[in-house]
Amino acid sequence: MATDLIRYDLMVQDALRGVVRRVLTDVGRFGLPGEHHLYISFKTGHSGVRLSNRLREQYPEEMTIVLQHQFWDLVVTESYLEVGLSFNAITEKLHVPLDAIKGFFDPSVQFGLQFETLTEGVEAKPADKPALAPVAEEPRVAKPRRKAQPEAPAAVGPAEPAKAAPTKPAPPVVVAGTDKDDPDKPSGGAEVVRLDRFRKK
Repeated sequence: MATDLIRYDLMVQDALRGVVRRVLTDVGRFGLPGEHHLYISFKTGHSGVRLSNRLREQYPEEMTIVLQHQFWDLVVTESYLEVGLSFNAITEKLHVPLDAIKGFFDPSVQFGLQFETLTEGVEAKPADKPALAPVAEEPRVAKPRRKAQPEAPAAVGPAEPAKAAPTKPAPPVVVAGTDKDDPDKPSGGAEVVRLDRFRKK
């Protein structure tokens, strides 16, 4: 079978990251419209990620942040995003290269994207890659009231990799600060673009 020397998979991935970049740029300029809110998962060990040692020790591999009511100073460029968040009443500023992002999910419209990091896309063999399952339901997160509460923590936590299951839906992303007594239930499955479908088998 012919080898893909053009690397269409990486081109498609870059184009989809452009969607994330465009959405975040608009949010930085105009705020979140309507009921939209965003879950962003990224690799904390990725080159260029800047966060406090406290957060890096707590989430050594991956973490998920939520942009909804309590975030500030969102800056988006061609290659990275910066945002201020509150973690257990401690303010932090995160610097995340866009190619460190592993997942992007908007529960209000059940839209999601999952990405490979650049090193995974270049080094990993297709047979070694886990199957990406659609997000079955919105991650359950305690939602702050409309008026910002300084002491309320931003919803943050490690994102578990999706596992394909023949009889059960894929588990939701696990986020710290879960409110199990009052979860938001989405109306349907997310639309997740699987990048590995563009690879030649």
